[in-house]
Amino acid sequence: MSRYAEPMARLIEELKKLPGVGAKSAQRYAIHILRASDEDAAALADAVRGLKTSLRLCSICNNVTDVDPCVYCVSPSRNQRLVCVVEEPTNIAAVERTQTYQGVYHVLHGTLSPLHGVGPDQLRAETLLRRVERGEVDEVILATSPTLEGEATADWLAGALRGFPARITRIATGVPAGSDIEYADEVTMARAIEGRRDV
Repeated sequence: MSRYAEPMARLIEELKKLPGVGAKSAQRYAIHILRASDEDAAALADAVRGLKTSLRLCSICNNVTDVDPCVYCVSPSRNQRLVCVVEEPTNIAAVERTQTYQGVYHVLHGTLSPLHGVGPDQLRAETLLRRVERGEVDEVILATSPTLEGEATADWLAGALRGFPARITRIATGVPAGSDIEYADEVTMARAIEGRRDV
């Protein structure tokens, strides 16, 4: 087995922590960074540092943002009384690609997963529940992925929201079962939003 100098080995170990990056990919990325110009390597390091220091979660919807509240929550052109609940910030892009949704968002940052120790208390749902309870929301669209965890999360949220004066809908099954909505195409996602149903 080839041994790397300590700085290279440390970088490879850190890169392996990224999702979808195994040992071979981490080695290729580390070699690429080593061969890059000093300016390019510094720009990458600055971008990572900037990501951690400049971004935060929106105090209203939990989207990742550099301004608080985020651009969706303060936009006068968006329907602030229509809230689409998604699992992760990356899911917002899938909904936005439809160019048909004009409401705002709420990001849970995960799904219920008892096997992984994720229960309702680990999801970022509290601000949504308070907004609905105060009567600030007319409709909540549950746009979690049609996976076992996504469906369980949607069922839990529907139960938690029942009794409040807001319509609760679930995206239609235009999104294939067992997939992640982040990878849905525009037409499929648009049909899923348009075909939502009461829960």
